[in-house]
Amino acid sequence: MITAVDTNIILDVLIPEEPFGESSKALLDCHLSKGKLILSEVVFAELAARFPSEEELRSFLADTRISLVYSDENSLYLAGSRWAEYARKSAKNRFSCGKCGHAFEPSCPQCKAALTKRLHVLADFLIGAHALVQADCILSRDLGVYKTYFSDLTVIDSV
Repeated sequence: MITAVDTNIILDVLIPEEPFGESSKALLDCHLSKGKLILSEVVFAELAARFPSEEELRSFLADTRISLVYSDENSLYLAGSRWAEYARKSAKNRFSCGKCGHAFEPSCPQCKAALTKRLHVLADFLIGAHALVQADCILSRDLGVYKTYFSDLTVIDSV
């Protein structure tokens, strides 16, 4: 079994006293015992911000037996196409009142420009597509994007 690992699971283990530290470590250990743990270039880059040197990051990955696996054209295309679907749907979403349901478009009080919702970054979609193509499942606590836009991906949470 090949299991992709999202950044948040690894950070749970790295950051002292993280609320999900123990459950994320147990999840990593469990899936390592079943096969191979992998991560994408995006997760590698996100982890790089937490290590003083590339050598220390590579040493951590070697010690934890997590392998960097590069994306292929299929996963890159999949990420872009699913992000485009998300962006199209998000552009149509208007704000609405939770009480009465009235839909409206908010605007900046100063310049009156229409406000838009912040889109998820493409990185979330690159990680999801990489896992879908390269692995059997992904360990993550970031369920929203994966459950909605990667319903064909098995997502395992550490909660």
